[in-house]
Amino acid sequence: MKSNKFILQIIIHIAAWGCFLLLPFAFLPRPKDGAFIPEQSFSFYFVLINCFYIGFYYFNFYFLIPKLLTRKKVLPYILISIAFFLFFGLFPRLYHYLSDTLQILPPILRRSLRPRNLLPPLLSPGSIAIFSMVFAISTGLRVITQWFETERRNKEIENEKLNTELSFLKSQINPHFLFNTLNNIYSLAADGSRHTAEAVMKLSSIMRYVLTEAKNDAVPVEKEIQFITHYIELQKLRLTDKSTVDFSVIGDPFGKKISPLLLLPFVENAFKYGISTREVSPIIIKLDVSTNEFFFFVKNNKHNSSILKPADNTGIGINNSRRRLELLYHDHYALDIKNAENDFTVKLNIHLQ
Repeated sequence: MKSNKFILQIIIHIAAWGCFLLLPFAFLPRPKDGAFIPEQSFSFYFVLINCFYIGFYYFNFYFLIPKLLTRKKVLPYILISIAFFLFFGLFPRLYHYLSDTLQILPPILRRSLRPRNLLPPLLSPGSIAIFSMVFAISTGLRVITQWFETERRNKEIENEKLNTELSFLKSQINPHFLFNTLNNIYSLAADGSRHTAEAVMKLSSIMRYVLTEAKNDAVPVEKEIQFITHYIELQKLRLTDKSTVDFSVIGDPFGKKISPLLLLPFVENAFKYGISTREVSPIIIKLDVSTNEFFFFVKNNKHNSSILKPADNTGIGINNSRRRLELLYHDHYALDIKNAENDFTVKLNIHLQ
């Protein structure tokens, strides 16, 4: 792939310089007698001066700008550029006086080498004009190329930081979730519950999802719903008659994807702080999946044992979910968390792309 790209660049450069070298012939005036022969202008001087132009282009593109201008060595860059400006302005005159070739050059070149009143006698305006064009093109293309390269590297760094941060957030969720679930199973075992074995099997199913699916950037919505369903069923094994769970799914989740483990912290929070053995503890969890929208709703009561400080009212898991939503969906989601006096409500709306 890189080899093909390099070959393509060579072809483009050759074509561009070919057009550059043929350009003067398109604008050369034709004698009235029709005796003009293009080969007359293809002299040693023509080849030499254009080799200098091409050499300066690559010297400026690959050396002067990267080594001087990019490193903020502006004064040396300006001085060297002025030196080249004088060289290309003086070269046609010097070539004429040193090689005595003025008489064998075609009329168009002789006219361009004649001193003009507006410039010093030794400077060739035609050569300076061409040099200025080559200088402007090489500098402009190099600056644009470096800008695109900088943008590409910044994008790569940003993506790498994003992936690293998302991996870190996921690694925080997994042990946090496992720790809470193992505590629940321990409570069942300590009470001698006959549901302990069932809880272990459900935990096994849940951990299989965490280990196989959660490593992906996105998972099918139906799998995430199934995961949440298993988690809710596992939690319901330890609930008393005081607690009820109203869990419903509306819409068609098939064919859509979502980031894995994104909903878990909100559901965990409801069971962690919304359950009481003495008071009525209803938990409402709703999922509504439409064509392009994913709506998630959780509501639970707050009890004296679950009242949190304002600065700590969402827990580590929910804070992680906030950050993941910002990184993954940015302007394509809306999260509304209300921590009222007696209840805690989460409304999450994600625009599925």
